Amino acid sequence: MNIGLIRMKYTPYGGAEVFVSRFVGELLKRGHTCHIFANKWDIGSRLTTHDSRLIFHKIKTFGPSFLRVLSFAINSYFAVKKASLDIILSFDRTLYQDIYRAGDGCHREWLIQRSKSEVRSQKSEVRRIIKKIITSLNPLHLTLLYLEKRLFKSKRLKLVIANSKRGKDEIIRHYKLPEEKICVIYNGIDLKQFNLDEKGKMRAVYRERLGIKSETTLLFVGSGFERKGLRFLIEALGILKKESRVGSARQKIVKLVVVGKGKTEKYREIADRCGVGTDITFVGPVKDAQSYYYAADIFVLPSIYEPFSNACLEAMASGLPVITSRINGASEILTDEKDGMIVDDPTNPKELAFKIKPLLGEETRLAAGKMAQMAVEGYTIEKNVEKFLKLIEEIQ
Repeated sequence: MNIGLIRMKYTPYGGAEVFVSRFVGELLKRGHTCHIFANKWDIGSRLTTHDSRLIFHKIKTFGPSFLRVLSFAINSYFAVKKASLDIILSFDRTLYQDIYRAGDGCHREWLIQRSKSEVRSQKSEVRRIIKKIITSLNPLHLTLLYLEKRLFKSKRLKLVIANSKRGKDEIIRHYKLPEEKICVIYNGIDLKQFNLDEKGKMRAVYRERLGIKSETTLLFVGSGFERKGLRFLIEALGILKKESRVGSARQKIVKLVVVGKGKTEKYREIADRCGVGTDITFVGPVKDAQSYYYAADIFVLPSIYEPFSNACLEAMASGLPVITSRINGASEILTDEKDGMIVDDPTNPKELAFKIKPLLGEETRLAAGKMAQMAVEGYTIEKNVEKFLKLIEEIQ
């Protein structure tokens, strides 16, 4: 089968990009020919164009961010129409596709959730109003909202794949898409990559590289620090540190390792203000976070908006308990206080600190990590592709 896949930009760092890479890899294993329509495909990715069944179509873009998004949508429209394809899958908000995988979520919902978080982040009412006006006039947001609305109203669109029940509900609520046109397929990962025997052998080495001794280590993995709620995690860490200094029962020292792409200056300032500047290590973006999962004790991702975090699956596969927000689609496969913790309000650092505290106990933490590892066994990339292909066959 000739399958067209549209993704504007691929780098090996983001969760959505890694999913696309793994998904295409599985399609190639099954003998399909994949046509990638993208502006950029990182040569350092898991996939290369050496495979004759992987055909790369470069889509030109130009100008500032909003024009790049719009020009990609327009130019990919003409490119896929020219190609001889059996089915067209889009992983971006584009103009011509049979199936749309809404892995990036609903942009309209993201703007709503970001506005809510700013009530907590911005103390000045005037600043909040000004930022709201600027956001409403931002051409990038306007472009994405236009493309999103046009996509969901498209007569050509046969099916939408949401990666969480919450994501499905958002699309129905905002765009009135019929429920029968939306299918939920949770993300999948390559479980073979996570070897707990290696973790046992190499954990001490990985911790030493990060300067970790006996400290309980929290791990944050994600690019886009604002959306992932890093600010509130840092504030929660500050609360835990203050609490450890008072009372008769002193808590263990807690460290935080931050892996991901983002501007760190703002968050270093927040950390210094919270008294935890020396307790946080900013690693930056990495192609493979496996060694960091093995070095850590608890995975924390208090996203203010998250369709479904692959990093949560990877952490669970590494035997880590996961603490994340209810708005993260990955929370739908967690059992609160069993294999992790679910936070109702990620912008509340007190609630976040409260959820972290039980897992500072080694026995509780290890038990939760084992349950997390068992819970993730059903979420493989192979099963994900099987479900995807079955849907493709049904609409052919």
